[in-house]
Amino acid sequence: MSSSAPQQPARDLRFFLTVPHACSYLPEREATTLFLDPQESPGQNVYDALALLGFRRSGRHLYRPHCEGCSACISVRIPVEDFSPNRTQRKLLRRNGDLTMHERPAFFDAEHYELYARYIRTRHADGDMYPPSHEQYRTFLTLDHPYARLLEFRRNERLLAVAAIDHLSHGLSAIYTFFDPDPELERRSLGIYAVLRQVEMARELGLPHVYLGYWIRESRKMNYKRTFQPLEYLDGRHWRRAIPL
Repeated sequence: MSSSAPQQPARDLRFFLTVPHACSYLPEREATTLFLDPQESPGQNVYDALALLGFRRSGRHLYRPHCEGCSACISVRIPVEDFSPNRTQRKLLRRNGDLTMHERPAFFDAEHYELYARYIRTRHADGDMYPPSHEQYRTFLTLDHPYARLLEFRRNERLLAVAAIDHLSHGLSAIYTFFDPDPELERRSLGIYAVLRQVEMARELGLPHVYLGYWIRESRKMNYKRTFQPLEYLDGRHWRRAIPL
């Protein structure tokens, strides 16, 4: 099964390449990123078209990997109507049945930032987002645009997780999720739960896909994406069912 991505928007768009830099996912490799001109203010139609071509959003930037001699980053998405949670995922949905989800604009919120900072310090102290800062958080996860939204997950009044998402005409794009690193909450698997709720949300909105960004076979941290089945991957300009082993 495959589907073709549409042609890029008719109007001219300018793209740039970064200089080679250390890869964030694979040690001892260099990465190059293709990104839309930051001076552009892409409307919904442009973003929709670029997302189908494997572009992602980080703050105000739309980008995708463009690494010479490497194709490890594979764009993946969940076909909502065909997805059925497995046994473990059904347990997670029941286990987190006491949580409420609230959608709000992607504006800065001090409570969100405090949770983000604790998450980065605890879970990603060895990554390129450490140490966290207000400026880093703002440029990464806040955006004053109707398609950019945040999902809050709370147990009573306690904030447990926040998922940044984008609304596209053909799906939801899962940008990033951060959650309370308290060891007592590990059984909730809040990151996976947030994706499951996004699938439910897309189904309710009549949207066909949830975009999970890039999957890298060699990255153990990305193994969780393969638990969402069926999964589609971008092969050139075509989306195909089942990522290659």
